[in-house]
Amino acid sequence: MSDRDDPKTIGRRVQQLRADRGLTQRQLAEPAYTPAYISTLEAGRARASDEALRHIAERLGVAFEEIVTGRPAHLVTDLRLRLTEARRALATGDAEAAAEQYTALLAEAEAHGFAESRAEALLGLGECGLESGELGPARSHFEHAEQVLAAAGAPLPARVPALRGRAVSHYLAGELRYAVYLLESTLDELNRGGLHDPDALLLLYASVIGPYMDMGAHARAAQAAEYALALAPQAGDPALVARMHRSVARTLLAEGKVAEADASLGKAAELYRQLQIRTELANCHWMRGYVYAQNGDLERAEAQLREARAMLTAKRAALYTSQVAVELADVLHRRGKSEEAAALLREVLSDLSPERGALHAAAAHRLLGIIAEDARDTETAEEHYVRALSLLERAGAAGDLADLCRLLGDLLRRSGRVEAALDAYRTGLGHRTAPGTTTLGPAPAQPPL
Repeated sequence: MSDRDDPKTIGRRVQQLRADRGLTQRQLAEPAYTPAYISTLEAGRARASDEALRHIAERLGVAFEEIVTGRPAHLVTDLRLRLTEARRALATGDAEAAAEQYTALLAEAEAHGFAESRAEALLGLGECGLESGELGPARSHFEHAEQVLAAAGAPLPARVPALRGRAVSHYLAGELRYAVYLLESTLDELNRGGLHDPDALLLLYASVIGPYMDMGAHARAAQAAEYALALAPQAGDPALVARMHRSVARTLLAEGKVAEADASLGKAAELYRQLQIRTELANCHWMRGYVYAQNGDLERAEAQLREARAMLTAKRAALYTSQVAVELADVLHRRGKSEEAAALLREVLSDLSPERGALHAAAAHRLLGIIAEDARDTETAEEHYVRALSLLERAGAAGDLADLCRLLGDLLRRSGRVEAALDAYRTGLGHRTAPGTTTLGPAPAQPPL
């Protein structure tokens, strides 16, 4: 039962406010009511009408809301303002300061029973966790935010940021299948239920592209990118549109559309500059470096990736920094700087574990294997390939697994172990049989475009 529905709570509040101001019951009652009515109300024996409470609030010099809820009217506005400040801190890359602000705001929102502000603070803490690589706490914050919103009766579109946060935390931990399941089932529920909120749909489609690509489900990634591009003009959040352009660039690149991918990243970068979202801008430099590397422009790729790494390292974006470092090491190796590349990869592996950044750790081991193989250190190369294989099998990254099995098979064949090589090739072929269908169910329902 809320305070407004509890006459005793309101009565005690009126009595306390009246005493604080040194007013008698007669002074509070006049001219519309009697002292006896005020006495009855303060004792909790009468449920006052809104009209009576507005009269009392005016006589006491407080807002009607403060009488019926006990919360000063300015409190919600103040909390929203400070939540905006915390979002700005996170957007500019200061996750540590943002986390401190969100923690304080969460305590206040909980103390006053503000469900919406509680959920927003929890979402902010979840994003801070993703930024700093603390995936377990991040996931807990997103789950808690989802529970708070559900208990408050929030519709599914309002719960989508929390659901997406959970999915991303699983994705970054290497749990691709579960990440895709969360995103696809939410998309299905939205589309089949007619809850066609453009921002919610765009957020989900942009977020599912990465897991699809890593699972080898390129057709689904391309379809998700197509839907995201179609939804972008309807979305009201420019940060969402920028994130979508960055995700879509991956599918364009996979389709060999390098110029289109670069143009999409340019749009994203410009939006992030306008919004001053530092980490996402760094991610655009990273993706542009990746585009240049795929196109053979290694000098520009190195410059872009170094810029991204410097921006991310300065703000302690741990997992994102590791991802960029692996891409940079690949470019350095291709430019003949293998020693620097290997040192960078060993630094990456010291910060990662199978539960935290499994895909990035696998990529680092794969590249260390290639570097060792180029140096004719077959034993070390095989060791790194096997470690990478174990991490990718656990994550279900079918596309990367097929490529790694080919590398391992070639290595084994060259060293004379033909049967072992055949086993590696067969494993790789198993992951290439039907990309996007071996671990995924039916595609989600389509949005109305």
